[in-house]
Amino acid sequence: MNDASVRSLSRPNRVYRGYVFDLDGTVYLGDSLLPYAAETIAELKDRGSRVVFVTNKPLETAHDYANKLTRLGIPTQRADVVTSVDSLVDFLKREHPGAILLPVAESSVIEELESAGFKTTMDPSLGEVVVVSFDRTFDYEKLNAAFQAVRYRGATIVATNPDPYCPTPEGGIPDCAAMLAAIEACSGSTAEAIVGKPSVHMARALLGRLGLQAADVAVIGDRLLTDMAMARSLGMTGILVLTGATTADNLFGAPVQPHHLINSLRELVPEGLSSDGPDGPSLTEEESE
Repeated sequence: MNDASVRSLSRPNRVYRGYVFDLDGTVYLGDSLLPYAAETIAELKDRGSRVVFVTNKPLETAHDYANKLTRLGIPTQRADVVTSVDSLVDFLKREHPGAILLPVAESSVIEELESAGFKTTMDPSLGEVVVVSFDRTFDYEKLNAAFQAVRYRGATIVATNPDPYCPTPEGGIPDCAAMLAAIEACSGSTAEAIVGKPSVHMARALLGRLGLQAADVAVIGDRLLTDMAMARSLGMTGILVLTGATTADNLFGAPVQPHHLINSLRELVPEGLSSDGPDGPSLTEEESE
């Protein structure tokens, strides 16, 4: 994309029937809401839009994320949150039903997999699918177990998300892609699937949760290669917000581009509609098409 094209990117000019909000870097950072997040989401709901939240970060359950959002001032139910672990469970049930999993993951992910009916093991001779996730307990023992299972036992690799790092108030920490790269490097194999954003597995899960067609849904996020790529994968509208991992300069020459660009969530509400509360006029169905 050239300079003129980047400068032509504008805020959205319609209200969508459905919105998918990324969390880290979009709605909050750490334990603090980002500016205008609660007010804008509340206004969109008041205007009749459906809202779900999505995250590639598997360190907490969907219940945990719903509780966190509620605590921060955005009332949320578990059904309003889709995580990469939700997408992982759906994928494994469809593609590897009954498989024994060797997880390179934290305890919360393992518990969700077991709750979904899967058996887990750290014995490389038993593992049929190596599940790789964002893992702050990653060590040589886990790396070696995954290596042995894949290299010598023919296990398949499936990963939760492709993020190289996770943004934090201090800057960031290594994410799932770092663990996956180590396992792929030593085993000589590549992942069969990475099921979080931007995969179609996650996109379909989100559309199913909203109960809407892709053309009626906007994805709001702070990353080009996950949030915006997922939006484009099934024909949703991608709206990049510059409050997280991406700056305007990153757009120049990037292989994936957003449809719209906003500086904060306040600009998500189209011009002419107040973002300070639900009293402004809503777009009609015809105007929003």
